[in-house]
Amino acid sequence: MRRILASVLILALVFVSGCAWIDNYFLPPPDDTAQELYETGMEAMGEKEYGDAQEYFTKLKDRFPFSPFALKGELALGDAYFLDEKYMLALDAYKEFEALHPSNEEIPYVLFQIGKANMNLFRSIDRRQENIKEGLEYFYRLEETYPDSQYAEPAGDLIVKSRRILAEHEIYVADFFWRTDQFGPAWHRYQFVVENFSDISDLRDYARKRAEYSYFEYQKTLSEDERQRIQGSWKLWLKKWL
Repeated sequence: MRRILASVLILALVFVSGCAWIDNYFLPPPDDTAQELYETGMEAMGEKEYGDAQEYFTKLKDRFPFSPFALKGELALGDAYFLDEKYMLALDAYKEFEALHPSNEEIPYVLFQIGKANMNLFRSIDRRQENIKEGLEYFYRLEETYPDSQYAEPAGDLIVKSRRILAEHEIYVADFFWRTDQFGPAWHRYQFVVENFSDISDLRDYARKRAEYSYFEYQKTLSEDERQRIQGSWKLWLKKWL
């Protein structure tokens, strides 16, 4: 009788262990909790494994959208993209966070990061500077809406740098017109720099001198009627900036 019981127990244990093996092999592992996904993602961030962090935070966002950890994960996902130099994806993540949580206490940080991500997309002066313009908008918003934030002062420094990039781009285009003897377009571009970037004194002064020369060269290409039409407005403009 004892041998029969022992045999039955052995068979039962084999059956149970076999079922466990089958479950482990064929069934997916249980889902991590929201907290586990968040903490694992943060550990990956600390180890600079940004791709892994992005995966964990994305899973957290998709599986547990209403968890308090999901909110933290949404912001951390933007940071993971930013640190991985995936700035377009970072912009999407930060902007989504702002849209979903406009009153969150982290919004000043989010605005600052959106501005920085746009600045980091800068490549060269000769290209269109749409990202610099967008970054400026967010820096201005940060300064105006959250003047007491710890990010307001560094945003002010980046505003200065961004404006200089935009002014240098305008100078680059104006100089191209200048070099190719297109003095009308050159004149208008230099005027634009003088009027809109007067706080950048070296570029303002350079643009004003070039504007004067471009204007007189441009006049040579005009008819007498056209020359008389623009002369009055030009004298007023020149007097203003002298």
